[in-house]
Amino acid sequence: MARRDKVDGWINLYKPSGITSTQALAAVKRALNAEKAGHAGTLDPLACGILPLAFGEATKTVPFMQDRAKTYIFTVQWGEERNTDDIMGDIIAKSDALAPALDAINTRLPFYIGVISQIPPLFSAIKVNGQRAYDLARAGQLPDLKARDVTVTRFEIVSHDAEKRQTVFTIDCGKGTYVRSLARDLGRDLGCYGTICTLERTRVGGFTKDDAISLDIFTQNPDNHSLLDGLLAVRTVLDDIPALALNPQEAVRLRNGLTVTCVSRLDVQRLQNAGIPVGPDITTTALALCNGMEVGLVEITGCVLKPLRLFNL
Repeated sequence: MARRDKVDGWINLYKPSGITSTQALAAVKRALNAEKAGHAGTLDPLACGILPLAFGEATKTVPFMQDRAKTYIFTVQWGEERNTDDIMGDIIAKSDALAPALDAINTRLPFYIGVISQIPPLFSAIKVNGQRAYDLARAGQLPDLKARDVTVTRFEIVSHDAEKRQTVFTIDCGKGTYVRSLARDLGRDLGCYGTICTLERTRVGGFTKDDAISLDIFTQNPDNHSLLDGLLAVRTVLDDIPALALNPQEAVRLRNGLTVTCVSRLDVQRLQNAGIPVGPDITTTALALCNGMEVGLVEITGCVLKPLRLFNL
């Protein structure tokens, strides 16, 4: 078996429609000859857009990317509802009603902004009694999916075509939001049904469409070393947590799984200068650095640093 390379960092990939997120990840992993990889935030096969990929030590920071806000642009086809809540599924309800008027749509949109409750699509990756909901749905079973709270901060109309019975929307939303559920529920509210026919994710945190790399770059380029030029640092997704500089002795202690205690006045000042509050009941997650290199993620309570996830860089 060929030896895998040690590749550490993030790729801001633009996934095309028609393939799964796992297939896109496998293609890039193969092109980079990488040993370890993962993705943050699944995109349906129908969907295209931003799919953040983590390699090597960056896989330890995936949860920080999964929690980031996302932006989508999507098209709703009015007049039908499908079992997958997108055009990939079977029609389960139809309406002969005309496309809803813009005023009617705009009247309903405020009800979908803020913290809202939604039931995920039947064909989703949520686990029910240890099984994926989409596996149960494909087997003819109806998984019992509970409503969950999600956050939508912006929901706007981009364009409206009454003749085609289609409306294009854009939203900003938080972790766990299902756009397919939004289209389904909005269609029911408007009395005409609705399903997703196009879906694009244009942003995940700081990863945007403008800076994304096409999958073709990886599948059509035989030189995996040149592909590494698009690799972003492990710390890329940690820009919203404090960074604390350590001396070499402190870094060694952390790498050995030991805690570090800041006891002097200068040590406390160092924490405060990094934006880390100091108090016996205050706990903060921070990125520990030594000579500019990522040491790991640490949990700081009071003046004690405890290693959480260490990087082997």
